[in-house]
Amino acid sequence: MILILLLVGGGWFYRSKTTKEKELKKNTYTVIKQDLVDSLEISGSIDAREKVTLKFQTSGLLTWVGVKEGDVVKKFQILASLDKRELQNSMNQLLNTYSKTRVDFDQTQVDNQNWMSNSREAQDAVKRVLQKEQADLNNAVLSVEAKNLALKFANLYTPIAGIVTKIDAPLAGQNITPTTATFEVINPNSLFFSATADQTEVIKFAVGQKGVISLDAYPNQEIETVVESVAFTPKTGSGGTVYEIKFSLDASSSAMVHKLGMTGDVSMTFGERKQTLAIPDKYIKEKIGKKFVTIMENGKKRDIQVETGYEADNMVEIVSGVKENDVIYN
Repeated sequence: MILILLLVGGGWFYRSKTTKEKELKKNTYTVIKQDLVDSLEISGSIDAREKVTLKFQTSGLLTWVGVKEGDVVKKFQILASLDKRELQNSMNQLLNTYSKTRVDFDQTQVDNQNWMSNSREAQDAVKRVLQKEQADLNNAVLSVEAKNLALKFANLYTPIAGIVTKIDAPLAGQNITPTTATFEVINPNSLFFSATADQTEVIKFAVGQKGVISLDAYPNQEIETVVESVAFTPKTGSGGTVYEIKFSLDASSSAMVHKLGMTGDVSMTFGERKQTLAIPDKYIKEKIGKKFVTIMENGKKRDIQVETGYEADNMVEIVSGVKENDVIYN
């Protein structure tokens, strides 16, 4: 019985001691010198500033496709064309109508050269005839201009230089609508890394700050980058309040190696302090605008005032008030 009691008592004493030690360790912190680094890593993907999805303005017969996926195109190059025969016929008819209207207009002008010498009633009648002829001529001009635009819209131009990345209708000879024939062009020299930061993180970013990008496709390569822009408004379609931050990519090396949509992380360092006294921010208490920490003195806890400095990653630099190896209490 004595042996059993000793074993039980010893076990209880050991567990009690261990629990107290864990509790003490949990609620105390030994002040030491350490490096404070204010860093942040955010995720994102590669995007492009210059990318367009091109569609025809009208439906029609696709008669010519001059590119295929992967082709490099120049700015304002024609990619495809619709059948222009009907449009050209309509244009010819409108030009004939314009010519006839112009002749009628000129003849009316000749016939009424001396209309000012007529009576008041006759003058008003001639004025109405001239106004009608002028309106007819204007309408004929507008019709020709509108049809000329339709002829131009029968050609699909790219407003940017780049690579053709998608063609919905690669073969000529099929009837298409604006929604069934799309062409995508992306400028590989306009790639950038797009990442998002929440409202507590975005305030740390500024244009010109340097960072390092690590792409999932190239985990052993680090890409030096610079913050190009920080969004002023939140990004739409996101679950929370996040802001887009754009980072540069070297155009000379990214054109073929880096692909649109590649994911990765960008690491930023906003500041650091080397070998300085620091403690977790949870040990600091504020009273009347001053900051205190709790120490043990003569077996009793006492608050002492401290002066703080740099803050990073929930750690606070202690400028004065405590020294190295002091133990503080929560």
